[in-house]
Amino acid sequence: MQLVVARIGRAHGIKGEVTVEVRTDEPELRLGPGAVLATDPASAGPLTIETGRVHSGRLLLRFEGVRDRNAAEALRNTLLIADVDPDERPEEPDEYYDHQLIDLDVVLADGTEVGRITEISHLPSQDLFVVERPDGSEVMIPFVEEIVTDIDLEEQKAVITPPPGLIDDRAEVASARDAAGTGTGSKAEAGLGDAEDES
Repeated sequence: MQLVVARIGRAHGIKGEVTVEVRTDEPELRLGPGAVLATDPASAGPLTIETGRVHSGRLLLRFEGVRDRNAAEALRNTLLIADVDPDERPEEPDEYYDHQLIDLDVVLADGTEVGRITEISHLPSQDLFVVERPDGSEVMIPFVEEIVTDIDLEEQKAVITPPPGLIDDRAEVASARDAAGTGTGSKAEAGLGDAEDES
């Protein structure tokens, strides 16, 4: 399976280094010296990483055969693509790669169908499942253990226990109406957490 792990940015200095926008949580594994990466456009590669270093918070890479600023600048906006075993898992047992989560069925604890994961949105505070409902609408599910209680890759499903109003707008309206007679109601807030980015 091929996955995008970085995008090449502008040239840095005059000796062929480039900045890269990292798109993997495991840059030391995917973008280390000696790694051979396919590219998009394909005509730019494959590229073999010769050196890598962090400068002012950004990863700088130099590729074999790229020796000057002009050659480095010619690679700008090229995507770097790694071959990844589809069965490979992150080191932590409760972490997952994006491609393992896409297309999982999302169900409630009682088996009620919620929808299907179509995208993972990585926000600074937490990760979200973008879930397509059977009626074609979308709902965002925070990927935190209080809400996503189980990921079963063999059964291809994610089990969730959403707070009131998260997946059903009518439930939120109803709870607000109930609260109107007894004072101010409060909405449940989802906890913040981290999840594994695509590698």
